[in-house]
Amino acid sequence: MTTDVIVVGAGIVGAATARSLARRGLSVLVLDRAAAASGTSAAGEGNLLLSDKGAGPELVLAQYASSLWPTVAAQLADELGPDFPSIEFERKGGLVVATTEQGAAPLEDFARGQVAAGVDARIIPLEDAFALEPSLNRGITAAVFYPEDAQVQPVTATEALLASARLAGADVRPGVSVTGAVRGSDGRLIGVETSAGRFDAGAVIVAAGPWSGEVAGRLGAPLPVRPRRGMVLVTTRMPHRVFHKVYDGDYFGATQSSDAALQTSSVVESTAAGTVLIGSSREQIGFDDSLRVNVLAEVAAKALRLFPFLETASAMRAYGGFRPFMPDHLPLVGADHRLPGLWHATGHEGAGIGLSLATGELLADQVTGAAPAIDAAPFQVSRPSLAPFLEEVA
Repeated sequence: MTTDVIVVGAGIVGAATARSLARRGLSVLVLDRAAAASGTSAAGEGNLLLSDKGAGPELVLAQYASSLWPTVAAQLADELGPDFPSIEFERKGGLVVATTEQGAAPLEDFARGQVAAGVDARIIPLEDAFALEPSLNRGITAAVFYPEDAQVQPVTATEALLASARLAGADVRPGVSVTGAVRGSDGRLIGVETSAGRFDAGAVIVAAGPWSGEVAGRLGAPLPVRPRRGMVLVTTRMPHRVFHKVYDGDYFGATQSSDAALQTSSVVESTAAGTVLIGSSREQIGFDDSLRVNVLAEVAAKALRLFPFLETASAMRAYGGFRPFMPDHLPLVGADHRLPGLWHATGHEGAGIGLSLATGELLADQVTGAAPAIDAAPFQVSRPSLAPFLEEVA
């Protein structure tokens, strides 16, 4: 029996893609070598952000995603019922600040560019910033409020999307590794070889996050997706003193950098459980998951620039994860021109949680031949900005 679509990867991007396809009537098989939501999705903070994206294709994708999240959150609650945990979708808003005199003008200029692109970005007086965040460092020099920024619980959201996909007929099989390609006589990809045997399909979608390069290589079409590690500190529970996602304006520069060396920036937010998440870091060290105390120390020190009260907070734990880094800083959402039958939904770096719903819908449009809601061209494997990197891995 041939499945319409095989999705390789049961993180949040694969889950959203499977749901979108299954709800359009396609038969869908989801394969993952481990448990669902056990990779990058489990190590995310659940951010659904517009504030960290400059004008361009990724922002357009994020705006599309932002329009989908309220509806999908309501759909999931209705479909799965009160016994299924809430995905904790909250339009909590983001506050981005400058902590130096030199950083004030660039932060405000960035916000003006976003406003021109349709983002609700509000340059606010410092006293308004302190009203939003009373514990914020009084030494900040500029502030921009983003009311559209939101948050979800990423593991629960992934599980909910997969549960919804199952209700629409999808089959989800954890513990199955893809080992190779099945090709037809014309060279087209018509299925995959796995640790559980052969599975045939009309289309195969690689949605394996930072492991997508490895999976695509096994199928005969390698990708320049690389792991980019990040680490987060988690405090013990405390009275609620951080009310939005708050970060230093240098965070955007870190997200857009291609530097493999360690980069840190100040990012602080509370959780519903009363803990505080403190980030963030970025470095390219392969899949090395060892504890790096120097990284945590730098992250903690920078957080004090935003909230000095954290100096007396107790750290309960730290965790890290690997983001799927793309060298031209755009995700892949579309067909692979090198191998008919192969599609991709990967390369979102640290924005996969937020962009997952839009990725699933955009890919489902392309697979089914529907008119995409936004221009899909910037996210294709064949885009010019990716060509030199494809040559490097060929």
